[in-house]
Amino acid sequence: MAYDLDPRRQRELTRLVEKLGLSEGQRVQWQLLDQALSDISASPGYNNQQLEFLGDAVLRLAAAEFLREAHPQMAVGEMAAVRSQLVSDRTLAALAARYGLEQYLWLSASASSDKAGHASRLADAFEAVLGALYLSTQDFQLIRPWLDLHFEQLTQQIQQDPARHNYKAALQELTQAHHKQLPAYRVTEISQRHGDPERFQAEVWYQEQVWGQGKGPSIKQAEHVAARAAYDPLKALLGKLGSKGSLK
Repeated sequence: MAYDLDPRRQRELTRLVEKLGLSEGQRVQWQLLDQALSDISASPGYNNQQLEFLGDAVLRLAAAEFLREAHPQMAVGEMAAVRSQLVSDRTLAALAARYGLEQYLWLSASASSDKAGHASRLADAFEAVLGALYLSTQDFQLIRPWLDLHFEQLTQQIQQDPARHNYKAALQELTQAHHKQLPAYRVTEISQRHGDPERFQAEVWYQEQVWGQGKGPSIKQAEHVAARAAYDPLKALLGKLGSKGSLK
């Protein structure tokens, strides 16, 4: 059953669907897509919050499936680090901007003038669109044909620039899933020489144990190296213990 949209709104959404490389007849549920692009600031009762919630899960699963299928040789720790970049708000906001999502998004006047929240709203709307497309067919047929192209491009960029691997985010996700507890970083400045590639030393602690150490020219890079060292051994142990096991 077709959803009765205002003709102008229907034309807008049709243009968006075409930008995604989809055709109007590909079982898109227009009411869901319209709702996905309705911010809560514009309508407390008809907005995209639930679709955004669903879209977040859809996005993460789509990224995981893509990495497993397109890069089966990639280690699980690296997959987790790459995926954290693929699903980051920064990436989503950039993709939303690429498709001009802002021009289709219903916002209140005050939200429209809030420049500080601009990127966050775009990222949220992008996730909501994914939720709407998923519910339209109950699978990924309206999502992966175009989203995988971006995933592959971004994955290649990340692999060419190891500094973009976000092992800190991947490690945080791992430990939160286990015990709702975050790893802690302890950083020491071991050299006073500016530009020293090993100026800082970082340790990553979890449940009163050190799981990784790393050195780098900045605090951020030292923490990154430590998180990378900690990820695989900690994941292996937590996998054996299950979600309720303790390291002690």
